[in-house]
Amino acid sequence: MAYWRRGLSRATIRTMRSALLWISENSWCKETLPRYGFVRRAVRRFMPGETLGEALDAARALENVRGIPSLVTFLGENVADEAEAREVADHYVDAAGQVAARGLDAEISLKPTHLGLDLGFGVAEENIRRITAAAEAYGNWVWMDMEYSRYVDPTLELYRAIRADHKHFGICLQAYLHRTPADLESLVPLGPAIRLVKGAYAEPPDVALPVKADVDQAFYDLTLRMLAPDAREAGLRAGLATHDSSLIRRLDAWAEVNGVGRDAYEYQMLYGISENEQYRLAGQGRGIRVLISYGRHWFPWYVRRLAERPANVGFVVRSMVPFGGRS
Repeated sequence: MAYWRRGLSRATIRTMRSALLWISENSWCKETLPRYGFVRRAVRRFMPGETLGEALDAARALENVRGIPSLVTFLGENVADEAEAREVADHYVDAAGQVAARGLDAEISLKPTHLGLDLGFGVAEENIRRITAAAEAYGNWVWMDMEYSRYVDPTLELYRAIRADHKHFGICLQAYLHRTPADLESLVPLGPAIRLVKGAYAEPPDVALPVKADVDQAFYDLTLRMLAPDAREAGLRAGLATHDSSLIRRLDAWAEVNGVGRDAYEYQMLYGISENEQYRLAGQGRGIRVLISYGRHWFPWYVRRLAERPANVGFVVRSMVPFGGRS
């Protein structure tokens, strides 16, 4: 249901989203707000804990109880030095081993700036290659997120370089960027794995679509391109990262009419978001994979998730009030 039908106008939603994105980037907010108990309580809806073990326990529960596989991501970005970037890579290499030891269908997702992209292309490439090699040795996949628009070119370059040697390597594209249709066309011949998201960073209108309806349409159009016969013949793996039930039904209807099988794509959703929709898709035998996030540096990620769905702010407000209105 549209937000404005719940009493929130489009203008209000835009204002809320802009404010949340500002908060996600503000240094004072990132340092101070996570100390408040109500913020920490609210984030539990979206992540089961701060440790890898807690994330893998949640992945096990999803897989055993609902038959839903997962992705796991260690939260963080823009590391300070090469030593920190190597520590993050070490963590992911260990994570790949722990996923395999537990026998989980849990793929790995990472951010290039968390692996040192700000410190130089070569730093990030070395670290990400080490992770993809470790995961591939266990038959697992690694996905690379897309961050701010200024990182798109080096991230695509990283993808092409590493994908040449490691086939189980996917990349994220953001539907709201004006450049994404051309980027997608350039990748299709590689037979890539692509996670399509709407986009969650603050970008100017000359870089990204500012209107939600236009972003939704771009997501739909890009999905159809990813599911076109030549893309499927090239081996493109399509991951559709959306919780929009109306968009999901629209895409599924198009796929059925056009003879695109359910194994041609999967939906990728966030832990704790639209759980009933996740269960519905799994129950219908449609592809669904849930992204489970963990780590201490969760605040910017968390606020960007709120910006994607401003209605979730109500959950945070309720978390501020003790049960029954009593202390």
